[in-house]
Amino acid sequence: MNVVRLDPKQLLAHAGELADLLVDTVDGGASVGFLAPMDRALAESWWKERAAGPYAVWVAVEDGRVMGTVSLAYPDKPNSRHRAELVKLMVHRTARGRGLGRRLLDTAERAAAAEGITLLHLDTETDSPAEHLYRSAGWTRVGVIPDYAADPAGVLRGTTLYYKRPTR
Repeated sequence: MNVVRLDPKQLLAHAGELADLLVDTVDGGASVGFLAPMDRALAESWWKERAAGPYAVWVAVEDGRVMGTVSLAYPDKPNSRHRAELVKLMVHRTARGRGLGRRLLDTAERAAAAEGITLLHLDTETDSPAEHLYRSAGWTRVGVIPDYAADPAGVLRGTTLYYKRPTR
């Protein structure tokens, strides 16, 4: 599986495939900010908006199909240029269990370190499968905020905050 970073033009070109991945992720029960059933047009629009923002987006492609993605969101304030937020780590349901999530996470961490980012942070649904991935990758748990966001079914869930200092 090939993992590549998309520039804004490539992100726009892949917005439909990324929308399909987002729909699969949300409809599969993962809490990534949207409610199920996920509207594909909304998903595609959301991805297109990312092309204009301060994001770095990587995709994992297998046989011409986007099977996973991860992004870094960069702050726009001068006092926070040393950090980035890891967002939207998603793996298609048919590609799970093969180490792709870890590979995408490692790719984003290495890129952040190479760019001089000294602090990464993220939030994820408390007690979700993603928590195991982050803990096993050396992320530090900060704490839980109860009833932070609705899961895809609309039920309020806690979110767990993590951070990591990337190394080269």
